[in-house]
Amino acid sequence: MARPPDRSARTALPTRDRTRDRRMSENADTTLEQNESTTGGAPSPGDRLRKIRLEEVEKRYPGTKQPAVASLTLDVHEGEILVLVGPSGCGKSTTLRLINRMIEPTGGRIFLDDEDVTKANPDKLRRRIGYVIQQIGLFPHQTIAQNIATVPKMLGWDKNRITGRIDELLSVVGLDPDTYRGRYPKELSGGQAQRVGVARALGADPEIMLMDEPFGAIDPITRDRLQNEFLRVQEDLRKTIVFVTHDIDEAIKMGDRIAILGEQSVIRQVDTPERILAFPVDDFVRDFIGEGSTLKGLHFETVDEHVKLEPYPTMHVGDTPTDAAARASEANTDWILLLDEQDHPIRWVAVGDLERGEAVTAESGSEVAAKVSLGATLFEALEQMLISEAAVSPVVRDDGSFYGVVRLTHLNRAIRRARLEAREHYESLEATS
Repeated sequence: MARPPDRSARTALPTRDRTRDRRMSENADTTLEQNESTTGGAPSPGDRLRKIRLEEVEKRYPGTKQPAVASLTLDVHEGEILVLVGPSGCGKSTTLRLINRMIEPTGGRIFLDDEDVTKANPDKLRRRIGYVIQQIGLFPHQTIAQNIATVPKMLGWDKNRITGRIDELLSVVGLDPDTYRGRYPKELSGGQAQRVGVARALGADPEIMLMDEPFGAIDPITRDRLQNEFLRVQEDLRKTIVFVTHDIDEAIKMGDRIAILGEQSVIRQVDTPERILAFPVDDFVRDFIGEGSTLKGLHFETVDEHVKLEPYPTMHVGDTPTDAAARASEANTDWILLLDEQDHPIRWVAVGDLERGEAVTAESGSEVAAKVSLGATLFEALEQMLISEAAVSPVVRDDGSFYGVVRLTHLNRAIRRARLEAREHYESLEATS
């Protein structure tokens, strides 16, 4: 199966119905050992540039024996969403706050665009970085417009520019400017307030955004919708984002890459979601991902016109039943797919009925209720396969005409190939390290 061509409509795992445009990056960072982080090689000129680098960064609080963050080295590529995920207390949020120096590191260096900002003025640094937190943190005594204008005012923007930016950002996050700019935070729902929090973080058009469990305090339906809307916005804005969550499904959905952290923010594995699901490098990662990683990996494989699907016996109204039964028998199937005049799949007809010579009409057999379109994920195909009369998933073109079927053998091959590719990648890294 082919890799997904775009990520324009991702929905929440495990029920999302589209996936993303990421392919397995050959220069993705990968950690093979608990205390050893390796990368897949220096980026070529065509690869995305490094936007953020943490170099041996450490945070040790007074009176503690162990550091909260221990010698963390990590790169964030320009325009990507890097998700930090791990168990509670592992140092995810601490790491995030070290980047904008809300917490000062006790060791190591932090680079933005190859500029060492470890000793830079922290207030000026934070104005370059958008920040979204789970509690949202809107100023209750200020209107929505005033909240969004916070950083632009600090930077000395003129009134007209600020007003235009407010309306632009409210539109971007799906809120009507005329309706919401004069409201106060207490007049918003949780989802609306979260949208405003994102708009405020984008106020001065920062190149970098830090997001600390931004969708964690709202109900699952609203969270799924906000995740999708944010990914839509990100497709256009291409900000560099470090995103913290404790939810591996959210990490898989949101991240171009995922860094799975152990205690003290030690990197256990950092890579694309596809490769982590296909090849968790140790028991810690395997346990953290949990059961069902194989099925989750099917979200990253799609059916497209470059894939040759197996033929499946079909017939039209008016075909001789015994001839159709012979085609089904030759294909070793118990069902034949009835197509209409436009070759749209409409009914499943049992071979036993055909062998009795019963005439086939548009009402014969049972309705084809389960089918997928070209571009669908293999996870979608599996869902439809499980409710299909024939235990296969018919695939249709954009015009609804029949293209072929997905069988369990397709899923098996896709899973085995993904695992093989991931294993070969890691073996290559070990050989060159």
